[in-house]
Amino acid sequence: MSSPSAGKRRIDTDVIKLIESKHKVTILGGLNEFFVKFVGPRETPYEGGVWKLLTYPNPVDPLNVDAATMYLHKPEEYRNKVADYVRRYATEGALREQEQQEQSDGSDSESSMSDFSENEAQDMEL
Repeated sequence: MSSPSAGKRRIDTDVIKLIESKHKVTILGGLNEFFVKFVGPRETPYEGGVWKLLTYPNPVDPLNVDAATMYLHKPEEYRNKVADYVRRYATEGALREQEQQEQSDGSDSESSMSDFSENEAQDMEL
């Protein structure tokens, strides 16, 4: 049996650290499917979000190469994109609206990236 890839080990390690943290973590289907609720740090483009990405997204060892590249080479565009996504997808109001829509649709399941079209999902990557 082969060992897990470096990327998989990194994700597993990060998820375990989140579970051990003070943040609210809800596991849905193993370590690959979970929700974490935290508050965006003040004076960052994440402020006002109900989750927290890193103020410094570690572009040397990124999980998302495109975001790291934008962060390093187009920092103002990066900040604007993150702030836009916080407003659109990560405020308490946006989450309530999504929950209400899911309830009115009769859906009991949590949303996932698979709920979005390929183009929408691609645009959501940071």
